[in-house]
Amino acid sequence: MKFAESYLGRLRAKVGNELLQVPGGRIVLLDRNGRVLLQQRSDFGIWGLPAGSPEIGEAATESIKREVLEETGLTVATLKCFGYSSNPEYETITYPNGHVIHCYSLLYYATDWTGNLLASDSESTALEFFSLSRLPKMIRNHRRTLSMYLRFKETGEFQLD
Repeated sequence: MKFAESYLGRLRAKVGNELLQVPGGRIVLLDRNGRVLLQQRSDFGIWGLPAGSPEIGEAATESIKREVLEETGLTVATLKCFGYSSNPEYETITYPNGHVIHCYSLLYYATDWTGNLLASDSESTALEFFSLSRLPKMIRNHRRTLSMYLRFKETGEFQLD
């Protein structure tokens, strides 16, 4: 879906660059070797996790599955929620085009998915699995999501930030 046609795109057309509080989700998608899937983003030019916001009438789980399919070509079978991130210090983002958002993101992980990687979305210029110990330059709040995921795996505790 083109941004201008999305709920957020239509809202942005009305409010300009004004700060928007945006619900959404991010996913740590792991392969059989424990590597995480990252997308090189066309907006920032650096790497990030598959992520996005729900459309009107869409549940959070439906939204993240749709975003993964649109951005990567993969179909997620089973989602597991490990945290929630809303700390304005990390979750207030200014995009290169001047749009500002404060994200309120459910954080998921999945190891059960099918399909073939396909950077078919205008948001992704490349897709690649990376070792969690050797990550490329990433969007700051997405890197923080990976730190929260590792804390979750260590402690088993739902992560709140």
